Amino acid sequence: MQAAEAKVLSVNISEKRGEKKHNVGKAYLKANYGIDVDAHAGDWHRQVSLLSLSSFEKMRNLGADVNYGDFAENITVAGVDVATLPIGTQIKIGEALMELTQIGKECHKGCAIMQQVGTCVMPLEGVFTRVLEGGWVKVGDKVEI
Repeated sequence: MQAAEAKVLSVNISEKRGEKKHNVGKAYLKANYGIDVDAHAGDWHRQVSLLSLSSFEKMRNLGADVNYGDFAENITVAGVDVATLPIGTQIKIGEALMELTQIGKECHKGCAIMQQVGTCVMPLEGVFTRVLEGGWVKVGDKVEI
């Protein structure tokens, strides 16, 4: 199953946890680690996070002024709703292969988006993966399920 139009809109990193991420255009995903220069990388099940464009559209419709990386997601995608994929799904983006390990997370206290509009998409729609095969991922890459 593959959506022909599924692609990467943004590749985001942050040096510290709890910060918005910024688009770097491309990044190397290291096997069993994540994006080397990202604060959330490491030997655990949430190495790389993904969020779909539809989640941004939902929040913008509620009045939130949000941009790619504002939810601290590493990769923003269009053409596929990653939150609907089952745990264990393999996702190929660019040269990298990932496995979906978790859907959703608890919002931290003081979440600015939650305070602004009363809700946030990460608890239900942000997904987390571990990197099975490393490689480069860049804006415009196809997302294959």
